[in-house]
Amino acid sequence: MSNVARNASKQNIFKSMKEITFDQTISHQCGVTMNDSVEARAIAEFMGQDPNVTVTYNPATIRVDGEGKLVFKMDEIGEYLGREITAETFEVNTSTHYGRMVRVDDNTVVLFGNMDDVIEYIE
Repeated sequence: MSNVARNASKQNIFKSMKEITFDQTISHQCGVTMNDSVEARAIAEFMGQDPNVTVTYNPATIRVDGEGKLVFKMDEIGEYLGREITAETFEVNTSTHYGRMVRVDDNTVVLFGNMDDVIEYIE
């Protein structure tokens, strides 16, 4: 396991119920949950190189969370993985997401936490 993955696994977005407060603010967070696989680990390790991304490893899933937007570039992830990865493979590995997901082209999938930023893609 790379240092990036090892360091990222020490982060955790989950809190106990006593630590949670409820308010009416908008978070602008976005993220994906992936079933643990070779591809998912490569995606998580690659994205975890960004200090603004939090990667959480669970027994059977991996979470990748960010603020504002997350940009998944298939060619860069594929280079990190050592073989081609397509947007379709990315979507198969993504069991769920939050935020607005936009497939910009065959190489780029973007998750937006701020819904105002996605308007240019849906008009």
